[in-house]
Amino acid sequence: MTTLSRRTFLTLPFAAAVAAACRRDPLPFVERDFSLASRSAVGLFAVGDYAGDLSDVVFRGLGELGVDVRGLSVLLKPNMVEYESGLAINTHPLVVAAAADAMRRAGAREVVVAEGPGHRRDIEYLLTATGLFGYLRDLGIRFVDLNHDDVREVPLKSWFSQRASMAFPVSVLDADLVVSLPKLKTHHWAGMTCSMKNLFGVVPGAVYGWPKNTLHFHGIDASILDINATIRPGLTIVDGVVGMEGDGPIMGREHPVGLIAMGTDLPAVDATCARVVGIDPEKLIYLDAAGHFLGNIEPRRIDQRGEDPARFRTDFALIDRMQHIRLAA
Repeated sequence: MTTLSRRTFLTLPFAAAVAAACRRDPLPFVERDFSLASRSAVGLFAVGDYAGDLSDVVFRGLGELGVDVRGLSVLLKPNMVEYESGLAINTHPLVVAAAADAMRRAGAREVVVAEGPGHRRDIEYLLTATGLFGYLRDLGIRFVDLNHDDVREVPLKSWFSQRASMAFPVSVLDADLVVSLPKLKTHHWAGMTCSMKNLFGVVPGAVYGWPKNTLHFHGIDASILDINATIRPGLTIVDGVVGMEGDGPIMGREHPVGLIAMGTDLPAVDATCARVVGIDPEKLIYLDAAGHFLGNIEPRRIDQRGEDPARFRTDFALIDRMQHIRLAA
């Protein structure tokens, strides 16, 4: 494993961009078995509020993107951090329930919902306060607390955080399809939390502490890349019906966007969502780096399905220290 200093990591997006312009080679801190598809499909589907048939939206999205879940065990990983009434902190429970129902309709053998909150340790409180418990009970969907699931140590597929391996929950490792189910939000350290950042919740708190202390110690951007490179979620369904702007991921304000975004290329979906809310994906360290080995973030390599991104274009408010990631007019 090559040693990587913080200074080196911060210069990687520039160095990688130069190399990619010539050969689109993977980054030097990545296993050589990664290969980028020439193009990626991202679906944006208009959803005005949470009262509609969200299950039908997700089901149609699976068909539009050619995602076949028949016979698969599917793990849905929503974003559940904390609960405050009136704040759009978590993936809306109706989106989670809709995704679970759509997966069943599409022929999934098993569907579970799993999360390991990094802020609130009391998962029973979060499930009850958010209303998710009732929806999962009615659907007969099992919930797994990833903070306390059995774990298995596995080698990492990239080494931006200078770690060779990490322990991950067996429920995540053994699932046929891991689906990231994030809330679209700003993030006061990473810039944006969406499909990729949402994978922080698969790191078990019982092993690595709260709020996932090891990930902060080894670098948020570096950890995002290593987790996504290793877990390799095969689909994302983004709750962008109502997002969060400002001092996210917990203390921001609600900002309606009116969409559900879907895709099998998480960097492509995150880059599209970033542009929709006025953030330049190439100015997000982890997303720019991911664009050289995990997925496509350039608009010319993304095939838009469903609605035109321009239909949803809006500017999220950013805190002062994140003004530099603003998308140029």
